[in-house]
Amino acid sequence: MSDIDFEVEEATVDQIHRAFEAGTLMSRDLVEQYLRRIEAYDRDGPELNSIITINDNATDRAHELDQRFKEDGEFTGALHGIPVLVKDAVETEDMPTTFGSAAFAGYVAEEDGAIIKKLRAAGAIILAKTNLPDWATSWFGFSSALGRTKNPYALNRDPGGSSSGTGAAIAANLGTIGIGTDCGGSIRVPASFDNLIGFRVTPGLISRSGVNPLVSQQDTAGPMTQTVRETAQLLDVLVGYDASDDLTGKNELADHGSYTNHLMADGLNDARIGVLRDGFGDDDNPAAAPVNQVISDALVTMRNAGAELIDSVTIPRLDEYLAETMLYILQSKRDINAFLAKRDVPVDSVDELYENGQYHELLDLFIGFAEDGPVDLEDNIEYWQRLNAQQTFQQEILNVFATHSLDAIVYPDVQVIPPKESELREEKYATMTFPTNTIIASQSLCSAISIPAGFTDDGLPVGIEILGKPFDEPILLELGYAFEQATSHRRPPHTTPSLAE
Repeated sequence: MSDIDFEVEEATVDQIHRAFEAGTLMSRDLVEQYLRRIEAYDRDGPELNSIITINDNATDRAHELDQRFKEDGEFTGALHGIPVLVKDAVETEDMPTTFGSAAFAGYVAEEDGAIIKKLRAAGAIILAKTNLPDWATSWFGFSSALGRTKNPYALNRDPGGSSSGTGAAIAANLGTIGIGTDCGGSIRVPASFDNLIGFRVTPGLISRSGVNPLVSQQDTAGPMTQTVRETAQLLDVLVGYDASDDLTGKNELADHGSYTNHLMADGLNDARIGVLRDGFGDDDNPAAAPVNQVISDALVTMRNAGAELIDSVTIPRLDEYLAETMLYILQSKRDINAFLAKRDVPVDSVDELYENGQYHELLDLFIGFAEDGPVDLEDNIEYWQRLNAQQTFQQEILNVFATHSLDAIVYPDVQVIPPKESELREEKYATMTFPTNTIIASQSLCSAISIPAGFTDDGLPVGIEILGKPFDEPILLELGYAFEQATSHRRPPHTTPSLAE
């Protein structure tokens, strides 16, 4: 079946499974098609530079799954034969995990991270590991492991970070679905810049075991997909208790059934949605005005779909809370060091990486906590104040929900269009001051989804973020799916067309 008539571009999990059942496609053919696209568009052509490592066992794994399906006629699991791209912040026992760092090019973990185990048990194929800035420390796609990743919608612009490789690669159809990680917005920023769905669950619903930390209580892995349905399908696989991660005990507070049961085309009807105007950039800023226009059009769509917009709502002391709850400089060095201490690794500490110059020069956040971050936080009063402030911030947001009887709050994921490479190299933008709104959900420990809101006149993607309360994942899926069905803003980038063309 080498001459199959199946286009992988924009192919969904459901479409692939129907083709398996019809006998018109096998997983091995699917894997080979994606590998050809990686060669044509990531290694050659536009040279997206999104893939760090291809799994040498992917084709054999696909063949094994094909044989199993041929013999018993049943799928191994919900993701049978589906090629998945995983951010290289998640450990894998059969291929290297770099964490975006050149110093870890030869590091292979002793066992898979918890979510890798779940993916494999569901029948997924780990096709490749994707680029990220060293230790997930930037909104932008630069790493010492691989260099710069490009945005497939505009090659001179950034794909967003820190899940930059997954964002660019899934947008360019180099795999079916993707996994990112999100501490301050590392799933949602690239989802916004690359025209994808990006989901941040309430921390604790998905295990952090085997995932490099940045601020541990904020960290979570999650889906990056082309459709909301695929996001729900991934959540069904990824969410659940893991004895190796105490935070996943929070699953006891979640009662949702299958996430796919919350995909309702009329989900916006009668929904009360607050518009956070404080999250919009200045219309006089040429980088913000196009974003504001796209989001304004999206709000009209929501209203036309039956939503009641409360325009606008205010989170009291928003800027102050964002400053008071920011823990990256204080906490990240300690968390990364603790992660490394449990492993047989080539470099033992943040200080050693910094002193050896083993990091990308544009990573101002990494430099910041390497230089100023304390090693021990037990007696650090500022740390405990900021940790407590996150709970106060969450309560303030919950009060806004209660005051207005809201189902969600919306705003642009990022206040500006994707930056140009030149702007980043000239340090017009830096991680510590970048105007992203994704930190609202992260630093209040809430849930959020990024949905494609449309394109600017110059063809640049813009994402709208829907903020939910903790454990509001089902509501976010309802709202996001309804908006997706009403708009269909997902479209592939022109730089990576079908190889059949």
